[in-house]
Amino acid sequence: MSQLQDSFGRKFHYLRMSVTDVCNFKCSYCLPDGYHPNGKPQFLSLNEIENLVSAFSQVGTQKIRITGGEPTLRKDFTDIIRVVADNPRIHTIATTTNGYRLEKHAKEWFDAGLRRINVSVDSLDPKMFYQITGENKFDEVMRGIDAALSAGFERVKINAVLLKGLNDKDLPRFLHWIKHTPIDLRFIELMETGLGREYFQAHHLAGADIKAQLLADGWQFDAPSASDGPAQNFSHSDYKGRIGLIMPYANNFCATCNRLRVSAKGKLHLCLFTESGVDLRDLLQHPDQQAKLIERLHGQLAQKKETHYLHQGITGVTQHLASIGG
Repeated sequence: MSQLQDSFGRKFHYLRMSVTDVCNFKCSYCLPDGYHPNGKPQFLSLNEIENLVSAFSQVGTQKIRITGGEPTLRKDFTDIIRVVADNPRIHTIATTTNGYRLEKHAKEWFDAGLRRINVSVDSLDPKMFYQITGENKFDEVMRGIDAALSAGFERVKINAVLLKGLNDKDLPRFLHWIKHTPIDLRFIELMETGLGREYFQAHHLAGADIKAQLLADGWQFDAPSASDGPAQNFSHSDYKGRIGLIMPYANNFCATCNRLRVSAKGKLHLCLFTESGVDLRDLLQHPDQQAKLIERLHGQLAQKKETHYLHQGITGVTQHLASIGG
């Protein structure tokens, strides 16, 4: 099967696959009021996930990140990992989590085939962590990170959303942490979603400011590989850890886009800020639907836009990033 490619020549090796919208944290930049279900949710079944992964693997997908919501809330989360790991065309299996179940299950997930893990830690100050996330679980999450490092994961990343007036003084603490700890620290520039303009204006902090400071302090830019996500990564000879910056407002941010998203209810999103998703679920019921599913994927890629248009203030209708695995 031919590689997924859009009309701008971008090839797509990376799928972010959401398996639930549910989250047990109340992060101020994502779900400040917590998760509220609209009826009984019908998220992708294990069989639908297997068929989805199979189709994407046939058109060049090599990396899958299992996302949410909080993906580890799925009782069959370990089984989902195994389904992805059983596909020989998938070379990298990752997940993003708030870390609250990590201490207990890190080794189990590693043994099932998970190899990379991102943990959201928006502050190393327990009080600020609680203020941002709405949950007093800082110590629990940090023990989970230690468990992940001990389990043998290829890469443990820490995600921190840059928030002016909240965690913008935390950089020295983070740098101290990664000096002797082999983790990847990623600062994510706050993005404006459909209903978050006031919050965005109050707390947006440009990642370019952090980049300038890193370069001034001797950090070196690392060239990306084909399967990497959108981060610009930096390393320093005096540090065991690395730093990555995700800056969606930077020039040409979308030029190297290599990832697609499928929501927990089976909709394809060509961009985090698309107005709506394209339903794939009707073609996820049986393996003999693979050819039609792949045809639909190719047809949709032809419609992918050149950029997300955030610079023009177009944010789509996404109320919170958790809804499509942001």
